[in-house]
Amino acid sequence: MSNTPPAPASLASEHVDLQPRNVSFGWQDTPLHWLPHDPFAGHMINVLHLLLPAGERWFVHVYKQVLPHIRDERLRADVVGFIGQEAMHAAAHDDVLPHLKRLGLDPTPYTAQVDWLFEKLLGDRTLPPGRARHWWLMERVAMIAAIEHYTAFLGDWVLNAGELDRRGADPTMLDLLRWHGAEEVEHRSVAFDLFLHVDGNYGRRVRTWGTAFCALVFLWQRGVRFFMENDPQLVDGKASFGQFLRAGRQGVLPSAGAMARSIPTYLSRTYHPSQEGSTAQAAAYLAASPGANGGVRP
Repeated sequence: MSNTPPAPASLASEHVDLQPRNVSFGWQDTPLHWLPHDPFAGHMINVLHLLLPAGERWFVHVYKQVLPHIRDERLRADVVGFIGQEAMHAAAHDDVLPHLKRLGLDPTPYTAQVDWLFEKLLGDRTLPPGRARHWWLMERVAMIAAIEHYTAFLGDWVLNAGELDRRGADPTMLDLLRWHGAEEVEHRSVAFDLFLHVDGNYGRRVRTWGTAFCALVFLWQRGVRFFMENDPQLVDGKASFGQFLRAGRQGVLPSAGAMARSIPTYLSRTYHPSQEGSTAQAAAYLAASPGANGGVRP
């Protein structure tokens, strides 16, 4: 039996019917350093393009396996909508990679490692039907819930990151990030609700959070170092923790303090994603996003 409390009643007022949006972004005018005068912060965010295609395809693969375990029709509809949105996110970030390659930064050596992680290390294993196979499925469902806590955190951050506008960030890249971030806020409760529905064990939630957090930190620092060291426009590109702290203080990246505070938030027994972020704000951005509206603001 789950030892996690049920979702709050206020969730009903936040619920929306999830639909994938057909988006279009033109990259021909986006420079490699799309955040002027700050290649480190720009590349720190660029790591999303390396991680998300493989990661979100993995989400879709795992969730298709868990669909037969869902006994609530509304949750099933939410998961189907989530799958559609995540598939579109993977495709949209995939489209950035050829543009980076045209600008002289080939991401293939790094993305090959990410593909191995999700397809092999976290992929399906040769397990006999029964408890072992079910255990591995539940582990991955719980891990996705932990990762989605951070994607929703990042989505809420980028929707409110006014410093990116003030610094003159490329509008197409900013629209991609905010469209994606808004959809992460919009569907922020689905992964956690699914975990509660099919398992909800608090020990598993803590354990898989630790795994997901360590993996994200490891992959992100490797990704930003890869970008900085291979950037053809930098003479001696370096990445450091000090640069990350400084960018967070300046508002062009999430602050270390905010990220640290998100840890006990997720690990609280009373946590639910509906307590964070604004569905109304996300919906307002999605209604105005050029990429989600044929390239023209309505």
